[in-house]
Amino acid sequence: MADRDPAAADILVPARDPAQPDDNDAKDPAAGKEAGAESAEGKRGKGKAEAKDELSEEDAQLKAELEMLVERLKEPDTTLYLPALESLRTLIKTSTSSMTSVPKPLKFLRPHYEALGAVRDGWDEKFKDERSLLASILSVLAMTYSDSGKRDTLYYRLISGSTEAPGTWGHEYVRHLAAELGEEYVALTLDDGADEAAEEKPNGAANGDAIAVDGEAAPAEHKREYTVPQLQELGLELADFFLKHNAEADAVDLLLELESISKLTDRVDDKAYPRVCQYLVSCVPLLVPPDDEGFLYTAAAIYARHDRYPEALSLAIRLHDRDLVRRYFEAPKNPVMQKQLAYILSRAGTPLHWVHASDSMQPEDDEVAEAQTGGRPPTLDDDLVACLGAQNLSTHFRNFGAAVGVADPRTPDDIYKTHLEARPSSSLPDSARQNLAATFVNAFVNAGFGNETLVSKAEDGESFIYKNKAEGMMSATASVGLGMLWDHEGGINHVDKYTFSPEEHVQAGAYLATGILFANVRTDPDVCFALLEDHIDNPSAPLKTAVFNALAIAYAGSERHDIANRILPYIQDEKTSIEVAANAAIALGFIFVGSGEGDIASAILQSIMERESAQFASEWTIFLGLALGLIFLGRKDASDATLETLKVIDHPMARTAAILVDVCSFAATGNVLKVQQMLHVCAEHAAAKKKGDDGEQPERSAEDVVQAMNADPAELGDAPLDDVGGLGAGGDGTGNMPGAARDVQMGEAEQPAGVPEGATGGTLTGQPTDAADPTTTSAAGAGGAATGPAAATATAGAAGGDDDDDHVEPLKHQAVAVIGIALVAMGEEVGAEMALRQFQHLMTYGDPVIRKSVPLALGLISASNPQLSILDTLSKYSHDSDLEVAANAIFAMGLVGAGTNNARLAQMLRALATYYAKEPDCLFLVRVAQGLVHMGKGTIGLNPFFNDRQTMSRQAVAGLLAVIVSFTEAKTFVLGKHHWMLYYLATAMYPQFLITLDEAGEEKAVTVRVGQAVNTIGLAGTRSGISGFQTHQTPVRIATGERAELGTNEFFAYSSVLEGFVFLKKNEGYDAED
Repeated sequence: MADRDPAAADILVPARDPAQPDDNDAKDPAAGKEAGAESAEGKRGKGKAEAKDELSEEDAQLKAELEMLVERLKEPDTTLYLPALESLRTLIKTSTSSMTSVPKPLKFLRPHYEALGAVRDGWDEKFKDERSLLASILSVLAMTYSDSGKRDTLYYRLISGSTEAPGTWGHEYVRHLAAELGEEYVALTLDDGADEAAEEKPNGAANGDAIAVDGEAAPAEHKREYTVPQLQELGLELADFFLKHNAEADAVDLLLELESISKLTDRVDDKAYPRVCQYLVSCVPLLVPPDDEGFLYTAAAIYARHDRYPEALSLAIRLHDRDLVRRYFEAPKNPVMQKQLAYILSRAGTPLHWVHASDSMQPEDDEVAEAQTGGRPPTLDDDLVACLGAQNLSTHFRNFGAAVGVADPRTPDDIYKTHLEARPSSSLPDSARQNLAATFVNAFVNAGFGNETLVSKAEDGESFIYKNKAEGMMSATASVGLGMLWDHEGGINHVDKYTFSPEEHVQAGAYLATGILFANVRTDPDVCFALLEDHIDNPSAPLKTAVFNALAIAYAGSERHDIANRILPYIQDEKTSIEVAANAAIALGFIFVGSGEGDIASAILQSIMERESAQFASEWTIFLGLALGLIFLGRKDASDATLETLKVIDHPMARTAAILVDVCSFAATGNVLKVQQMLHVCAEHAAAKKKGDDGEQPERSAEDVVQAMNADPAELGDAPLDDVGGLGAGGDGTGNMPGAARDVQMGEAEQPAGVPEGATGGTLTGQPTDAADPTTTSAAGAGGAATGPAAATATAGAAGGDDDDDHVEPLKHQAVAVIGIALVAMGEEVGAEMALRQFQHLMTYGDPVIRKSVPLALGLISASNPQLSILDTLSKYSHDSDLEVAANAIFAMGLVGAGTNNARLAQMLRALATYYAKEPDCLFLVRVAQGLVHMGKGTIGLNPFFNDRQTMSRQAVAGLLAVIVSFTEAKTFVLGKHHWMLYYLATAMYPQFLITLDEAGEEKAVTVRVGQAVNTIGLAGTRSGISGFQTHQTPVRIATGERAELGTNEFFAYSSVLEGFVFLKKNEGYDAED
């Protein structure tokens, strides 16, 4: 461009010549040519249109034939009617075999649709066969003609009275008929009664009338009435067609609309039942009560009808139906199949007395059995009881560890790998806090193997128990139980000697270790309760609470009334301290988890109502609410009476308890209404009040705040954060913005994610500010608000926090509401993904009490499932300048990676150990998280779902929830004197393995393929359920999200889900050469 001639000029040339007037066409040859070209093009286009309108010879002949047949129906000669109709039926049926386009007969008959309807109406009643056949033809024609809302296809089908199967008219006709049938049934059930229909339907149409279109009254001739049995009978006929033609999903959907899903049981054949049942179960999270349970009962009945008792029993466990569990357990006569079912019951933690009458069975259990199942269960043989109680779990687990090469013990230093840290902390002086962390790491890493070297195998005087102080000695002693986990025979010998220690904390730890030994294990005779029963009445509070928690861990989900009778007096006695009462309540919550036991719930409620309000100032009161919630875990509406009772209690703790009960009742259901309800709770805001200030501050509605939280942050543009309901970090709801938010809005340097309230834009350097100095403040920014780790202990206030008269009372119930969102959503994949987005908004706009709970919710929703996106999110939160948020995020990282040996997560934790080298609390949790990640040396997980993630372990959820709730007040509990609460996780710890057994019960190595699970439900054809698989020899590790399949046909599995213990049967017809 620099060499361009300065004299040159740009001339703009149009893309095409301007149009010339018609009279100049002859003078301008170019224009004439262009006009001629356009004219020729128009003629060609017209010719194409004419050619398109012209019919081929065959089509013209078909059209003429159809019109002739229609005319015959109008002639007075009645003998021509039936042959003409037969010819029409034949022409239509032969054309509907292919539905790639509208069939020609339907297209040509469309103009005659109304005329044919009038012809039929004009025929006399004596032409019964002719009227019926013509109605069937009109029903098919209505697919292409019927106006919206008239549902003529259904109308003519029903009035035809035809016994001819609908499927003879083609698949598309059946689908169209099913759609109209569902619509009509919904309209019929909604408008039950002509008076209600006149109010609800447009233009006052009566029940069953055609709905008016475009505001015009429906014609009288279309008035039609149906009955519910009439529609259901046709629906079953259509469902049979769908089931025979690989359209199982359509059959289920239709019967769901017709409220006839239970009638599906007898209509499913041997080929269709697996696909039908899988689809039924997959639909459950998307349904509302009572349809959700109806689907499960129907699927269980179909499985049982086809002798698939493992699948049927799993659904009965999910329904928590005692009668159904016993029926399916006793149904098979094959003793090997009964052992397979026993292992399934054992994994679910089903109460032993549901299916087995032991000598220790109490009278209360007899009464319940009589009422619920019609009699006392039989006494089973010892082999079956051993499977029911998982008494051989320890032996099989240690064999599995030896097979995968992880049997040798590992020390905390092997886990820390301090030589890989940028600044090794080994130079720091040895402290009791570090020793306590090492105790937990040692226990979690070597759990179940029984060979850890720091405590149980240590030489005299070298045990780590005596390198801890006070309560630390209790946790260290209890770690013996975790190291000997499930070893109910050999473990007792290691623990018993500590029960005679003169040190009270060591004794308490020994009692707790006894309970941990029996986690998820049931023995007959009952050894654990015999050892602990005499210590329940111990006058020492620490010993008493240790026994309560030992019973909670050992008997989680057992529903033992004899144990409840020993614990209940400490809840009912008002003179009992709130700490002892709360521990007694949580023990009953564990023992009766998911039982819906009204008597236990009533006793806890009575204790809450009779106690003075001053006692509820203790942080322990939250566990009273948690105990109530655990009793109703997964029981949905069974908790309504308890919720109504909590409403009358005039204390803030009652609301926290009500939220816990509510979310526990709908745990893992994916109920979107409960999630929305919890979001509304999180939208509440605690406004700052000054002394003597009687003026009320304006409040935003919960709907406005939730709408703002759901908005994409990018859409907010430059709007101030106080316009988003006052939910900015540290905002007070009055329009004041915290310093950090103001800095970001003004374009200053952005701080790390999750800046706490009141932060003034201070930088966050390579390591946190020492929290030991609570006076560290910054004079810059918003009125000298606190910065750094010290801000974590400061009261959440508005800008200008120097005013001592400002006071914000945190809404503690919001913490459990956030956890409740994860608890409700974790059972359904789509809901869990949606919840993750809501957590991001809560973290961005929530108050401090909400922000510190978000990492805990992430840990619960993805336990032992280290998804990359969640790991990155938690890694960001772990560097938050609010140390409470950071501490909870670090612990959540441990939960997410529990038992996975995830290398990426291990590297993140090593970096955090360097980052928090001078922060004792955070460093302690980093070490604990490292122990969780390497739990069982990568063989034990915490995920509460099993059986291909279809069934939830209630006792596992109880353990996870108890630990997570304790972290809402971490400084009081886990980071205070009650770090033993981490052992609640023992109820959720279970091996992630597949062990195949022969029919004699001995381990049998076979070839299996292990890969990522693939959802094939509702897809056509026979597809593989795994992808990216690898071939292994059993025993093999099965991680969360993985699935296993047998590699050959040499054996048949007694269970369709290869997980845990699976019995195999030899295939006699197998030929290795084939």
